[in-house]
Amino acid sequence: MAIETFIKVSKDSDFPIQNIPFGIISTAEKQEPHAATAIGDYALDLLEIAKSGLLNDITGFENPVQVFGEPSLNTFMSLGRPVWKETRLRIQNLLSKNESKLRDDTELLKKALIPLSSVKMHLPAKIGDYTDFYCSREHATNVGIMFRGKDNALQPNWLHIPVGYHGRASSVVVSGTDIRRPAGQRLPAKDAKAPVFGPSVRLDIELEVGWFVGTGNKLGERIDIKDAKDHIFGLVLVNDWSARDIQAWEYVPLGPFLGKSFGTTISPWIVTLDALEPFLVQGPSQASPEPLPYLKEEEPSAYDVNLQVQIKRNCRSV
Repeated sequence: MAIETFIKVSKDSDFPIQNIPFGIISTAEKQEPHAATAIGDYALDLLEIAKSGLLNDITGFENPVQVFGEPSLNTFMSLGRPVWKETRLRIQNLLSKNESKLRDDTELLKKALIPLSSVKMHLPAKIGDYTDFYCSREHATNVGIMFRGKDNALQPNWLHIPVGYHGRASSVVVSGTDIRRPAGQRLPAKDAKAPVFGPSVRLDIELEVGWFVGTGNKLGERIDIKDAKDHIFGLVLVNDWSARDIQAWEYVPLGPFLGKSFGTTISPWIVTLDALEPFLVQGPSQASPEPLPYLKEEEPSAYDVNLQVQIKRNCRSV
């Protein structure tokens, strides 16, 4: 039987009780950023829930008030998957219609249940580093055609190794943050021999999915591919803004730089792997060519999630 909540949640909501994402919020009354989850059209203040004692006996979670009172999820993410899983299940149970501890506590609900329209969202974590992987064959082919032509779209290594580069962590921003059009060197025409400097005239978007690593590894130690899911806290949507004209001029020989580092937007709520487990599917075939053993996946690791881009101009969809 599917779990149900006592909170009114529309059928098309992104935040049913089966989700329980994690994020960082602030409000006019409580301006210090702190942890929350989302349920329907509401944020559930996890700091208030922790203060009430309802999270006290989770194994390995020693000080939920301190952890959920911090302005980022970094400490919580460092506690490991057993804590993430048990905390999420506890929150689900508290929000279920058959559990009275939160449902019947009107004073706590007044403090903890806040309309999403009344909260300000912040970056969910302090991001020390991030890597942009070039993992979609279709995207890699399209960009390769753009820069090198149809006959040389995919580089020889793409079918054998995870291709990626380090992005600029300091320019990762949360959804709703304005992005300034970057200026840089670009060729003014296709046959031009010398660049000009100025604002990009080929600003582009990239719809991507990003993941947050919760528990990492010691320097020099590897994580086996079969253990990767135990280290990944959850997923967010990513818009990797790209200045294609600046990128095309600068990317040889060392790859993207200013054309890809001026802004990367992420969604504010991190959706856990446990929430996405019902959507696990087998990914694209690894048969041709077969990867080296350390990259071979034995279990499904892709997600059947439909993503859509809608562009608005003057507040109208186009």
